[in-house]
Amino acid sequence: MNTATLAASRSEFSPPVPCSPEHRLHLEIQITDLSAHIHAATYRLLELIREYDDSHGWTGPGLNTCAHWLNWKCGLSLGAAREKVRVAHALKDLPMISKLFRLGEVSYSKVRAMTRVATAENEEFLLQIARYGTATHVERVVRNYRKVKRIEALQHDNERHALRKLYWYTDDDGCLVLKGRFPPEMGMKIVRTLECAMDEIYEELKDVPAGTSRRLACDAGVVNWLENNKGEPLSIGRKTRSIPPAIRRALKRRDHGCRFPGCSCSRFVDAHHITHWADGGETSMDNLVLLCRRHHRLVHEGGFGLHKHANGQVDGQADGKIYFTDPQGRHLPQACKPRSRGNVFALTSDNDRRGVQITAKTGECLWDGQAMDDNDAMTCMLQLE
Repeated sequence: MNTATLAASRSEFSPPVPCSPEHRLHLEIQITDLSAHIHAATYRLLELIREYDDSHGWTGPGLNTCAHWLNWKCGLSLGAAREKVRVAHALKDLPMISKLFRLGEVSYSKVRAMTRVATAENEEFLLQIARYGTATHVERVVRNYRKVKRIEALQHDNERHALRKLYWYTDDDGCLVLKGRFPPEMGMKIVRTLECAMDEIYEELKDVPAGTSRRLACDAGVVNWLENNKGEPLSIGRKTRSIPPAIRRALKRRDHGCRFPGCSCSRFVDAHHITHWADGGETSMDNLVLLCRRHHRLVHEGGFGLHKHANGQVDGQADGKIYFTDPQGRHLPQACKPRSRGNVFALTSDNDRRGVQITAKTGECLWDGQAMDDNDAMTCMLQLE
């Protein structure tokens, strides 16, 4: 038996802590009451997120999306942040779900599931499932409905596949004439292949004389070369700004992706010279940093700055640390500073001020234990289309 199984078994068979029926009921009321307040507060949070996203307030620090800002400032994982932004915008067109969510009568888990498939036609039915069922019931209805829609889409794709065709013949003047019908993805591959063929023809027709290439190769010079213990270059000085593969690999190991504050991009990154190569900067590890394509453009053309302090200290940071500035020259912190997160009293008081009257029974599930008929649920969902 492994450690996790042993711990689970101990927890399962551990004796309950003595508790009077009155205290247990008091705990239940506190838990359900606070949960409903959290539901209502979550709706208010999503309202604020939608407004913030619509105003593009997150673009000030140079981030990619509102989800990246939530990831940076609020400590949410990027996946959870994207879901909150998605749900926030979906609620705008779902007044019935929004109303019960605002009042704390349905949870975020149920709302998150419903908004994946909810429309003006079926939101009332989905709310019945949510009020008279658990979050598991809602998830199951949504999962089955999406499965049915995927099957319908697959049938449609199979029909398009069966109708594909291609004709070609040689015209009287020797030209090849093509006529066809292809599924979208196959059609795009054909277009890209034709474009590549045209690019190759264009390159063949370009005039760069071989003699010029030989002359440039003869005009060579000595390169200052710093290697690691494996013989891989870590600095090539001022000879070229191009990044050798060994230095690029070392940068990926060191930076793990874009170094811009709040960015989590680890692919499609460029090596950026902190002191520009045209200004005397060297192609070396000490003068290079990885940036994603968007932030690389912002540093060069968007007014953002990237610096490395020559005297060894920047805002108390040790030597070798880099720092970024926004277009106004203000320092961008590498991480958000912790702030007060409020308390239960502030949460309940805020709901009271907004006219949201919540009790321990507000978010209570009305399920009476009966099994849900999945076929009936799917029939209703499909008829509501």
